[in-house]
This record gives sequence, structure tokens and C-alpha cells, in this order.
Amino acid sequence: MRHILKNVLTLSSLSLLLMSAYVRADEAADVGKLLRAGQVNEAMQKVDAALAQRPKDAQMRFLKGLILTEQNKSAEAITVFSKLTDDYPELPEPYNNLAVLYASSGQYDKARAALEMAIRTNPTYGTAHENLGDVYAKLASQAYDKALQLDSGNNTAKLKLTLVKNLVGNTTGGTNPKATVAAATPVASVTKASASAVAMTKPEPETAKPEPKAKPAPVVATADKAEEDVLKSVENWAKAWSNKDTNAYLAHYAKDFQTPKGEPYKAWAEERRNRIEGKGRINVKIETAKIDVDGNTATVKFRQIYTSDQLTANSRKTLHMVKQDGKWQIKQERAGS
Repeated sequence: MRHILKNVLTLSSLSLLLMSAYVRADEAADVGKLLRAGQVNEAMQKVDAALAQRPKDAQMRFLKGLILTEQNKSAEAITVFSKLTDDYPELPEPYNNLAVLYASSGQYDKARAALEMAIRTNPTYGTAHENLGDVYAKLASQAYDKALQLDSGNNTAKLKLTLVKNLVGNTTGGTNPKATVAAATPVASVTKASASAVAMTKPEPETAKPEPKAKPAPVVATADKAEEDVLKSVENWAKAWSNKDTNAYLAHYAKDFQTPKGEPYKAWAEERRNRIEGKGRINVKIETAKIDVDGNTATVKFRQIYTSDQLTANSRKTLHMVKQDGKWQIKQERAGS
């Protein structure tokens, strides 16, 4: 299990490097050269120097977590990756690395929770899906082993345990088409796991909605107009964000907006203003929006394509909106759902 997860984690570093197309590539390449040469301490010095100038640099913080793991400083690596998940909840890679460390120490329930968060953040993240399958296999192995401890004559449990152990232990069969790319990419060869606990529930599978009952024409027209108004508000919110027009951006939030960590609205707004205005370039696109309007409330689920000088992220987002003073405003926002 540990060997399997280490291999797929190599791809996590590659994924983040590819996402960070506008990040200082030369610095990352230099760190990669040092690591490949076994100069781990020198690599850490270079990363620390970069972070001293840019404390929020997502890629350098990610690399620091990898280096700390290379140095067998798991507790410190856990702190780094945990903070990354707080600051960039839309990135699945830190959650995947988190799961690898948990799995390597036998904490499979925590590994499962972290992988479910990675998948919830990016449902198309194949590495996390594969890792989750491995973790479930290990959990099944533990359950069958416990069953045999309670009843050593349970032949069915013996057979299942053998099958699962063979599955989990098969690290040589097959090839991963991504592995070749990763091996040729700077830094990828030194990537290992790092982590911290992030609890979450397994996302509920989407169920088909029943066919709506026929409504009189005037009601349908009203519902369509409401959805159009909601979508227009969300698009204007993304446009203000892209233009770094923080006054217009913050105006899209309701008076009773529920801040992510329960902090006072004023503190949250100031933090958002500093983060947005501190970026050299921002572009936010809204794709595949699904809108559900119920009177003066609405739920909008969409894919958010975010690009800045530091990173590019493709993630799911949900906005809960209310109509106040004739305008649709955001009451709550969540990433990864």
C-alpha cells in the first residue's frame, strides 16, 4: 500500500507544477535539480528564500512540504499541507498528499477522508480515485482479518482476505500512462507524501431529479427570468473579481454573508481585498452553471476556472444566494461541491 501511494503521489507534484504555469518556473527547476542531486538542505534553503519574499506562493509551499517529508519531518510537513488546504481548498493535490502520509502510517480512515475531499474538490482527479480504491482495499483487508480473528474457520473470509491482499500487493502489474510523463518532469522524481487531518463526509451521489410538473406559462416565464437574473449576478461577480474591482466584488455578498471560518465580515472582507488587489493578474470564468431557484433563495453550482500569477485552478463551487433589495447576493460559498 505504501509503495503504491508513493508512486501515484509523484503525479501530485507534477499536477501542481502544470497548474502553476505562471509561477516562477526557474526557481522550481532549480529546486528540482538540487533534490535530484541529493542536496535536500540546499533545496530547502532555496524554497525558504522564495517564501520569505512570497509567503503565499502555493507552489513553493507545496515543495516545502515535499522536502520536509524527504527529511522525514512528517509533523512539520503535515502543518504545511494542512495550511495549504486551508488557504487553497480548491486544490486537490494537498489532500492527496495528505492521504498518502496517513496511509503510510496505517491511518486509513483519515486517508479515506482526505481522498474524498480531493475528489469532491475535483471529481475528475483520477489519481485520487485510484488511491481511494487502494485505501478501501486496505480497510477491507483489515475487516476480513478481524473476522478471521473472531472465527478462524470462516473460509469465505479467508478467500476474500487472500484476494484483497493480492490486489493491494500488486504494484508491478500494468503501467500508468502518466508515470512516464512524471519521470521526465523536474521535481517529480523526489515527490513523496505529506499530510494533515482534514475531515469530511463522503459526497452524496447525485440522483436524478424527477421530471417537473407542467406549470402555467406565466409561472415558467417567471422562473426562467429568475434563473437568468441569478446567473447574470454570478457572472458580474466573476467579472468584478477578474477586474480586481474589490468594491464591486464585495457588493455581491449579502449583509448576513456566512464567512468561511466564522470570522467577522469586516476581517474577511479586508483579507479578500488584500488578496485580490495583491495579485498581478486574475481571470475567473464560470462554466456549466446549474441554478435552482426557490422564491427569494437560489443555489448555483458551477465549475470555476481561476487563473492568477501564482496558479491556475479548475474546481467546483457552490453559491447559496438570497434576493435582497431587489438584487441577488451571495449568502454562503463553498468550494468542492
